[in-house]
Amino acid sequence: MTGAWIRFAAAAACMILGLVFMISAVFGVNRFRHALNRMHAAALGDTLGILFVILSLIIMRGFSMDSLKLSIVIVFFWIASPVSGHMISRLEAMTDEQLGEISVLEKNNGIRVTMEDAPSKLKEVPDKKRKKGGKGR
Repeated sequence: MTGAWIRFAAAAACMILGLVFMISAVFGVNRFRHALNRMHAAALGDTLGILFVILSLIIMRGFSMDSLKLSIVIVFFWIASPVSGHMISRLEAMTDEQLGEISVLEKNNGIRVTMEDAPSKLKEVPDKKRKKGGKGR
């Protein structure tokens, strides 16, 4: 009797944790401006959310053939999600013209620098760990 309650509590905790990850992914998708940032938030939330929700179903069902099938579903999602995310991000990188622009902070002022202008506009940062006249470390 107490084993059933412990299993129910563990399954409920996993289910709530999975739902928290999925809801936080929704907020992350709506918060970020750029498509790649949105996609990153959605991929992490979906991957962890699906893991914990299906894990809770495995715990609730007990270890049987059904739990084996659910674990195969987890493996499939963990293989398919990064591949599809990578393909979508490559498409975004090839089609977005403003993706080559980065923001660089220089003396607390935000300066917009394109990747082509970066070597000429950025200063080289000296290595402070190196001793003058020494061999380095």
